[in-house]
Amino acid sequence: MKILLGLSIAAMLLATAFTSDDASYRSKILDWRKAQEADLKKPEGWLSVSGLFWLSAGENPVGASDDSKVKLPASVGVAHAGSFVLEDDQVTLEPHPAAGFTEGGKPFKSHVLRADSERVAIEHVSLQLIRRGIRVGVRMYDPDSKAHKDFRGMKWMPVDEKYRIEAKFVPYTDRKVLQITNVLGDVTPVGSPGYVTFALDGQECRLEAQPEGGGLFFNFSDATSGKTTYPVGRFLDAPAPVDGVVTLDFNQATNPPCAWTAYATCPLPPAGNHLTVAIKAGELAHHAHP
Repeated sequence: MKILLGLSIAAMLLATAFTSDDASYRSKILDWRKAQEADLKKPEGWLSVSGLFWLSAGENPVGASDDSKVKLPASVGVAHAGSFVLEDDQVTLEPHPAAGFTEGGKPFKSHVLRADSERVAIEHVSLQLIRRGIRVGVRMYDPDSKAHKDFRGMKWMPVDEKYRIEAKFVPYTDRKVLQITNVLGDVTPVGSPGYVTFALDGQECRLEAQPEGGGLFFNFSDATSGKTTYPVGRFLDAPAPVDGVVTLDFNQATNPPCAWTAYATCPLPPAGNHLTVAIKAGELAHHAHP
């Protein structure tokens, strides 16, 4: 009797520990998802991206007037704010003295802009230079955008620990170069450190990895793409391999920025990263972007 009682107590403790661990994991994922949504809603988040203007050689007027090449929203009370000048593959912002451009909260001083880093602001709008292939453009961020106002929250599948997978990492002896195409058709070579393999629902799966900070990045599509998830595919960040193993937590799979704005230039999944299995975890599709 004592033995049976002891076994029952042990089983209860084990079940409690399992439930507690499961609840802790779910809580961590939900907190992570809240942080993702908070980032999306920031003034510099993807919901604020409301314009992308490709520059031509020479002067490209910026302002709220209809004849501006870089057209600011009507809520910005500056019809003619200056020009982005493209010369010899370099871009300089030449502001009108009274336009009120700032950089880092300080009055902007005209200089050659660095792509994909510096931002200049005029009233509540900020502008950033980007380079994509042979194109040079200006991306506009407006926290008062329609996408921001219409946002009703991100949509997710239920947290399912089944999709937290320990995958085998296979490094390339000679680094493989992936040809990554973006939605504009530009192709960029990206070195891959290796690939992962894992089994799911009786299928053997393989995904090519890309470097991302100190970890790995996976751009993939699966059998849910275009049905319950974003048509083009989804993104997943993962930590660096440990003893040949990479943890893939598809509960953290997210939509690419193109899901939120028509002015993103998202990369498409590389060849080989189109899974036939359904990854029923992570972010769902939502209403169409503007």
